[in-house]
Amino acid sequence: MTTNISLIHDGKKFMWDGRLYPTRNEACAAGEAYRNDKFEIWVTEEEAQFLVYTRRLVSNVVVTTQ
Repeated sequence: MTTNISLIHDGKKFMWDGRLYPTRNEACAAGEAYRNDKFEIWVTEEEAQFLVYTRRLVSNVVVTTQ
């Protein structure tokens, strides 16, 4: 199975967490742990395996000038 390391979903870039989950429940449980750490998650199925893609939510933008 060839899995994309990153994907665009709803116009946003998500990165695969690198793990294959045998059930949707296990993938969702892992996703909740990421969500608690302020990540946006997307769970998808590929060849009877489940993958979790994450995206860090931007909560603070710092602009510096020189």
